[in-house]
Amino acid sequence: MCARSRGILLATLLLGTAGLAAASDRPPRNLHLVGDHWTAWNPPTPPADAQVHVVVKGDTLWDLAKHYYGDPYLWPQLWERNQYVLDAHWIYPGDPLVLGPQVSAGDNVAGLPSGPEEGEKELPLPEVGGVASANAAAGAPIPLGSESDIYCTGYLSADDSDLAMTVVGAESDVLSPNVGSQRARGSRMSGTYNTAATKYSLTTGEIVYLDGGKDHGLTPGTLLAVVHIDQEIFHPWSGESLGRFHRNLGQLRVLSVQENTAIAEIALACDPVLLGSKVRRFEAEPVPLGRPRAMRPVNMPVAAAKLAAAPAIVYAKDNIVSLGQDHLVFIDRGAEEDVTPGDIYTIYRDNKPGLPPVVLGELAVLSVQPQSALAKILTSRYPIYVGDRLDPKK
Repeated sequence: MCARSRGILLATLLLGTAGLAAASDRPPRNLHLVGDHWTAWNPPTPPADAQVHVVVKGDTLWDLAKHYYGDPYLWPQLWERNQYVLDAHWIYPGDPLVLGPQVSAGDNVAGLPSGPEEGEKELPLPEVGGVASANAAAGAPIPLGSESDIYCTGYLSADDSDLAMTVVGAESDVLSPNVGSQRARGSRMSGTYNTAATKYSLTTGEIVYLDGGKDHGLTPGTLLAVVHIDQEIFHPWSGESLGRFHRNLGQLRVLSVQENTAIAEIALACDPVLLGSKVRRFEAEPVPLGRPRAMRPVNMPVAAAKLAAAPAIVYAKDNIVSLGQDHLVFIDRGAEEDVTPGDIYTIYRDNKPGLPPVVLGELAVLSVQPQSALAKILTSRYPIYVGDRLDPKK
């Protein structure tokens, strides 16, 4: 499934009271009366000067983002402005949604400069995400990636302390016959049958069991991320271990909770969910916005000496060797170095001794860990490789 298709799949989960998606057919049960309507949330009174939309039946964050912001993929921005909505799958008629300030062409987003640096020549705007953006050309900010880029890729980490639970079983484990040498009552089956799980990999809608419940603070409706701990990653220049790649397999929604076990449904499967996969609490991350402009001119590269200790691309999911536009990569800088989602970097490759570095393209940071970050290549002039250097775009 391509990244755009995954983004659409995620977006279709964002339903209102109509409850049209199978992954969201179990609404929160704590409905209560707020003013003149029933809701599961506790909406605050919007600021007096705020632009507000009052939810009506059939509304979704996806559709509202399309209507008010001009792009349905900006729904995380709407959700972020209304943090009283604890589950984006469920919004209730009568609840007020603050839309936020109107975006104007003069606003500066994600620290991007509004024009070329002194001495630079503005070049044609590159395509972002494989699609030429009319909004970007008009000066409006655009998403630098998609939700599936963030939720269906993964992260680098040497710390697994937040992965305290495991997928230990599934309903499909018991779907094969389980009879011994005696003939089963009322059945013609006899002999010994293979009682192993009927499915090795699991997907959206299937029921799984966790080895944590109330003892881990779970409650019905809790959204969890499913993670597979993959290979150890080493820095391409120093050889230092950067931890392991943690592959995001999808999301689970807790259905019921026991003291130290829980039953959950696979709400989203980016990749097949495997028994033994680790589980952590899901954290929503808005897709960063930016207003990309012309790539740094090829005749004005950064000084070679500046790249000696510069950030670098250190890994690409599935060990892809030749990288280009729309590929997702990991860099060796994170929150501890003040890297934030929306940061833009120019990608360079060292040249022969005495010659200036070569401008290869640009990437944008989508999600940040303490010492690393997930980024998406926005544009590329030549194939990009692990080990290529980065310089922040001013």
